[in-house]
Amino acid sequence: MSHSKQPGGKDAGRIPRVLISADRSSSGKTTISMGLMAALVSRGYKVQPFKVALDYIDPSYHTEITGRFCRNLDGYLMDENGILDVYSHACETGGGADIAIIEGVRGLYEGFEGLSDLGSTAQIAKILKCPVVFVINARSITRSAAALIGGYKNFDPDVEIAGVILNNIGGRRHAQKAKEAIEHYTGVPVIGIIPRDPSMQISMRHLGLMPALEGRRRLGDGGFEDRLRGIEEIINKGIDVDRFLEIAGSAKLLTSPENSIFFPAAGAGSLRPRIGIALDEAFNFYYRDNIDLLELAGAEIVYFSPVNDPEIPDVDGLYIGGGYPELFAAEIEANGSMRRSIKEASAAGMPIYAECGGLMYLTEKISTGVPGKGTYHDASMPESTYAMVGALPGHTIMGQTRVVSYNIGTLDRDCLIGKKGNSFKGHEFHHSEIREIPEDAEFAIALLRGTGIKGDRDGLIVGNTLGSYAHLHGVAYRELAGSFVEAARKFRASRTPR
Repeated sequence: MSHSKQPGGKDAGRIPRVLISADRSSSGKTTISMGLMAALVSRGYKVQPFKVALDYIDPSYHTEITGRFCRNLDGYLMDENGILDVYSHACETGGGADIAIIEGVRGLYEGFEGLSDLGSTAQIAKILKCPVVFVINARSITRSAAALIGGYKNFDPDVEIAGVILNNIGGRRHAQKAKEAIEHYTGVPVIGIIPRDPSMQISMRHLGLMPALEGRRRLGDGGFEDRLRGIEEIINKGIDVDRFLEIAGSAKLLTSPENSIFFPAAGAGSLRPRIGIALDEAFNFYYRDNIDLLELAGAEIVYFSPVNDPEIPDVDGLYIGGGYPELFAAEIEANGSMRRSIKEASAAGMPIYAECGGLMYLTEKISTGVPGKGTYHDASMPESTYAMVGALPGHTIMGQTRVVSYNIGTLDRDCLIGKKGNSFKGHEFHHSEIREIPEDAEFAIALLRGTGIKGDRDGLIVGNTLGSYAHLHGVAYRELAGSFVEAARKFRASRTPR
């Protein structure tokens, strides 16, 4: 149920905001965004980060740096009011933000289709009336950079390109020529010049960047902080941060959403079920909005680690998100007591919802390094098979399969995430496939678009346990939180009082 937005905290529509975009992927916008966030936090600003589209990994760094949960904005999944709702909710929580920084995805105009800005960074810039700071990988170009900026500026006059940052600059002469050409021909100021520097690189992984939780584990707290401090220093030297703040402050007044789903549900305070959320180096792909909506629907959230804890906590439901169980498969297999506790909870009828990596974890086993299959840019995966939970049937194979897509589905049965006939838009992003699924296996989701688990079927289901490749966002599929919490509430009511 939607409600009028309640006053509180700072007015999100008046908060300075800026969107950092680029002409294409691998331009350096993620590292530059991180450095700017760190620089502003060091100056005492409360920075609210956002990421365009549905990535989990960039937001993990934004959250780590700012101390405020990064939120995702997607113009294909969410309608305009939903985008405003996510933006306003994020900026107004935690006492309110001082500034919002939005990192774009891919090139500024890349989106769902070729003849509209649906799903693009440009669409978000227009909905949020947000000035754009444009990053160019200027390696080997000078005067041509002006043509590039001119083309992007004129392509859609409703998108305000307010500043340029030149990345990968080879020297003073290179910088001077590119800066002069851009400012002369386009009138857009160059507010930053970043030299070529290997320390600006963050460790890459098959799905993008190494998640922040794992970055800390692999580099250690000291090494991780040193890497971030080094990036911040380069940003402070190369970018006119005061000019960046002026651009953010020039953003036009933004209208608040007409209604909000970020509001306590009726009866949310009665019989609060406890939902356990898997969170560790193997499982950390969650949209923070989903967790907020679970709490607003009446759940008490309890975090646990499938890798490190001996068993699940005393809860009434489990939410196991995506991640990299294949990279921690040996440790997961070794933690037999945790796997048994989840399988027993599933057999007892506890509602368990698992997405992608969580789905893989709930199958019977995972095989890595399969001969003839790719290792998707990670050579450290040995050829081996590891036992998983076994709450769902199937054998997960890591390999050359690469699925990156939005999906559209319909529930064709009542289940823990909604009623039969409910439809959703979501997305899937995986390098695995599930084999050895019994012919009589049951599925809860029929896909109209996407790959899923088997043919056009997703949402493998056994009892009250459901695992899918589809990732769902609670603002795009609004029945998710309420349905799951109600399932957990019913399970709690059926148990012997604690």
